[in-house]
Amino acid sequence: MRSVFRSLTEGLSKTRKNISEKLGSLVLGEKIDESFLDELEEALIASDVGMETTTLVLKDLKERFKRKELSTADQVRTRLKELLFEILSARSAEFLAAAAPAVVLVVGVNGTGKTTTIGKLAYRLQAQGKKVMLAAGDTFRAAASEQLTVWGERAGIPVIKHQEGADPAAVVFDAVVAARARAVDVLLVDTAGRLHTKSNLMEELKKVKRVLARELPGAPHETLLVLDGNTGQNSLVQAKMFHEAVGVTGIVLTKLDGTSKGGIVFAIDKELPIPVKFIGIGEAIEDLREFQPREFVDALF
Repeated sequence: MRSVFRSLTEGLSKTRKNISEKLGSLVLGEKIDESFLDELEEALIASDVGMETTTLVLKDLKERFKRKELSTADQVRTRLKELLFEILSARSAEFLAAAAPAVVLVVGVNGTGKTTTIGKLAYRLQAQGKKVMLAAGDTFRAAASEQLTVWGERAGIPVIKHQEGADPAAVVFDAVVAARARAVDVLLVDTAGRLHTKSNLMEELKKVKRVLARELPGAPHETLLVLDGNTGQNSLVQAKMFHEAVGVTGIVLTKLDGTSKGGIVFAIDKELPIPVKFIGIGEAIEDLREFQPREFVDALF
């Protein structure tokens, strides 16, 4: 089995090439001066780390340069890594502190890997000794329930589902009743990811959330938003939309192994009041990782 760090560095190879190698080409044989710092600013923006993050980083580096604390490429790289780590570690990313049965509502647009993420998260929780149940609340997308059922069957995890086109809130109601009756530790709820002809996506999500809160006080205990790492800055727009509607508590950033835009992790963390809690760096079950800031920054460099 690959080590955790090796699989992370392999998964982030495209982002590392876009960020680290670009920075490396700047500092190789270059004199550290104001012109170099301006080029570094352009490189960070091009790597999708976001304007707020870039501004914060460059302010620190330029002040240290003026105080003659930075004069070599290695010093710049070391301080840059530390700044990026500080940004990511400023907010707690603890997952599921709630008592059983804990309900995790999983939202996101179609194509982000939402249902696959639920399957991988279910495996992860089960491996930790938790009793898990899945609720197929995406009743609008063809084959969504079947896809979730396949994940459940692989691990022997029960799936509560209705027929295609059924009321998602009804599925969630039945799932909460079943979770209580079977003494489940964690209930993972899949949701619709697109507009349906007869119902607005956000209104459906709000309805599902109301049913959960009514049937189980405090639920949902987590609302995870799944974002596709390939979408870069567009993912910020999605995050703001879902957060306004249902109050997102954590982000799962998927498909980082296939994109050079992994710098979006920094933009999300700096510009949104929502921590990144998990990242997806490959197709294998174990490639859904809890987000560890130090490990992530080290893998980028």
